[in-house]
This record gives sequence, C-alpha cells and structure tokens, in this order.
Amino acid sequence: MNLILEGTDQVKFFTNIKEVFSALNISCHDYDWFVSDIETNDLVISEGWHSGFELEKTITSNDVQFIWAVFSAFPIGTRFAVAEPPYVDGNPNYWNASEPKPQLEKAIFEIACWDSSATILIGINPAMAENFKSIYTDTIELKYAAR
Repeated sequence: MNLILEGTDQVKFFTNIKEVFSALNISCHDYDWFVSDIETNDLVISEGWHSGFELEKTITSNDVQFIWAVFSAFPIGTRFAVAEPPYVDGNPNYWNASEPKPQLEKAIFEIACWDSSATILIGINPAMAENFKSIYTDTIELKYAAR
C-alpha cells in the first residue's frame, strides 16, 4: 500500500522519522536500511547502508527533520552494491497516479521525505497502513495525490 501525509497540522514538523516509525508501529532495529537522497536541517548522515540499531541511535539522539530522504527497509543482514540510489527529489513516480514500488529490488518498503512538506510511504503492509492512518487521519492513498 502507498500512502501520503501532507498539508496537515497533525504533525509538529515534516518529517520526523522517529515519529513515522512510531506511527507505523515498527522498530527501526527490526530492519537494515539503505538511506539516500539526504538533506536534513542540521544532522550529517551518510548515504548508504545503516543497521537498524545504528539508525535508531542516530534518530533518537537528535531532533532531526529530514527535508529530503529515502529510507529503504530490508531484512537484517542485507547488503549489496547499489548502482542507482533511490531518490525522492524529482521522482515522477510519486505523482503520476501509478502504484510505485520500492526503488531498490528486495526492499520491503520505503519511506520518502518530500521537501519537508510530506511523508510518502511505499509498499507498506495493511497493518502498518492502519497504524499510521489511526495516528494521522489526514493520510490518503498516494494515487489520489497525483499532480
């Protein structure tokens, strides 16, 4: 399922990734992460592979806003060379009413931070979607946000 949260006052600021994890009812450390296309308000985080424990420590010890970023979730222990990192800035697949899939093959799901004004969830399962929508009731299916 693909969802978007934008144009709401239900969040203190877009995109506080630790609040996104909480609303999805997931633990960061249950996955390995490939993080790409990163711009934050002040935290330096490297593009590439991060263990869930490493990423959780980074986001919980800092009050960081991700302006742009793609968080791709993988089973623990996944690592491979990434030739074309996922991107959010300028990605037309979010806005063409298609049903995009995570950009990296074998990714379980993807969280995209869009210009500090939207959170886009790609490929989440129904339980995660219901959890997120129960916290952020302004969430809609991404295909309805086509531009």
